Amino acid sequence: MRLVALLGVLAAVAALALGTPFVLFPTTHLEQVVVWQLRAPRLLLGAAAGACLGAAGLLLRTSLRNPLAVPELLGVSGGAAAAVGTCVAFGLSVPGAPLTPALVGAAVGGALTLLAVQGAKGPAAVLLVGAAVGSACQAVLLAATAMTDSREQGVLVRYLLGSLTGTTWSALVPVGVGLVVAVPALVAVLPRVRLLRLGDEEAMSAGLRPGRARMAALATASLLVAVVVAQAGPIAWVGFFAPALAERLGRSGVVAAASVGAVVVVGADVLARTVLYPVELPVGGLTAFAAVALGLLTARKRVRV
Repeated sequence: MRLVALLGVLAAVAALALGTPFVLFPTTHLEQVVVWQLRAPRLLLGAAAGACLGAAGLLLRTSLRNPLAVPELLGVSGGAAAAVGTCVAFGLSVPGAPLTPALVGAAVGGALTLLAVQGAKGPAAVLLVGAAVGSACQAVLLAATAMTDSREQGVLVRYLLGSLTGTTWSALVPVGVGLVVAVPALVAVLPRVRLLRLGDEEAMSAGLRPGRARMAALATASLLVAVVVAQAGPIAWVGFFAPALAERLGRSGVVAAASVGAVVVVGADVLARTVLYPVELPVGGLTAFAAVALGLLTARKRVRV
């Protein structure tokens, strides 16, 4: 974890300092505005997003005992994005937006996938069914985008790809509200998830009902994903490779997965706004590329073994 902590500090410093203007120690009024009003809230949202997605990915893969059970392949991220995008496209006024529609969409998408895979055997079945539900959610979001005004289409497309652009302190308020609920729920559900890792029979012998425990894990993961997707869009595959990368570093558990996820998203955001400046890349695109690279390295290692 020392390496993760060091990388986290470096990523945070880079997020606050890099850009135009380059600011290491803000002294003038302009530099203070750039750092504390533009870059600091973006840094906090990136860290919160990565931590939530890493924790949600660990919850899902552990409770279902399947490394493919991640938000993108269970319809959770797609459902949240589709709900928020539809509300924006049609100008729907929903109480508590954007957190409320994101939470409802995440819960519906995840529930549909879990109902569809009942009785299915093997990780391939989960992959196919989850991909189908995710594709359906993506189709809903694309249809909503096509029916919006041209001025709103660019915003929705950037949202669909995952972006931290334009983050303000006021945008962090619903994130904070969501975390106030999600963090205690995560702490409460973790002991049940650890029992599920041992198998249904062992969990039942310990007095746990596996079905209810999995639904509690899904609900908590949906809330964690909704907190992210509501503000930053579906930042892709962090829930997949953050737990995997933490394990490769010799650490397991929700703290390690959340820490790695936070570092990855903050680092990806720094690259997104500096590599091709003044053009800003989508954060979700960079995290998806990183997930593909990690997957190929893992597959290559298994083939050699």
